[in-house]
Amino acid sequence: MLATEGSVAVITGGGSGIGEAIAKYWVQNGGKVVLGDVMPEGLERVAGEIREMGGEVATLTGNVTKEADNAALADLAIKAFGAINLVVPCAGIINDGLFLTPDRETGKIISKMSLEQFNRVIAINLTGVFLTVRECAERMINNDCKGLICLISSTGSLGTAGQINYSSAKAAMSVMPKVITAEFFRKKLAHKIRCVAVAPGYVGTEMVKGMNQKALDRILENVPISRLIEPEEVASLIGELYRNEAISGETYFLHGGLRLGSKG
Repeated sequence: MLATEGSVAVITGGGSGIGEAIAKYWVQNGGKVVLGDVMPEGLERVAGEIREMGGEVATLTGNVTKEADNAALADLAIKAFGAINLVVPCAGIINDGLFLTPDRETGKIISKMSLEQFNRVIAINLTGVFLTVRECAERMINNDCKGLICLISSTGSLGTAGQINYSSAKAAMSVMPKVITAEFFRKKLAHKIRCVAVAPGYVGTEMVKGMNQKALDRILENVPISRLIEPEEVASLIGELYRNEAISGETYFLHGGLRLGSKG
């Protein structure tokens, strides 16, 4: 079993939501954190709260779609704390819209998801994850670190209507652990650096809690546990996946029993 005490987590999207919850969980359990986010205000707030908890934290404002920013974040972890043991790329966005929208009367298409709308989500939610993981894993190998790469997929990976961009990116997250684990196995690294994904359902971040209440109620009608998943519950699962060295190469759903219907 790996110990959280003294271990170093690199987390993007660390200035809010799931990334913030993981960072605070890690520090509460004796770890150190390196946080990246595109919004400096959120980073400063979270870092200040972590320091008030007595935790050790380093931060870097950056864009996960930029190679140089991801390299700088990974380098910061090595420079500040000498290791990378956990990598959790949480940076992500949604930009929902229907693939094609027919007119109700004529049946002819009146609008469609734009290429920019598709590409922006893919750039941050998929390319950004690839770059963060690539840069951190390189430094984990070069600095003889042991630990876990934990990707954040989603129940949306099963196919959510209105989210062909988001669902496509999250589906990719679900297959990445198998690919990375297979490649590391070939190179005799899989026992040192494991890779998994966690796929939450509807998580009670500030963004989700701020939704229209009627829309939120309709969502909860389909969740067997009748509530949102708490960000701290996602963090807790990631902590266990880190500690248990028998776990690798799989995606773990955390959705309160949710099953998406034929209409997504």
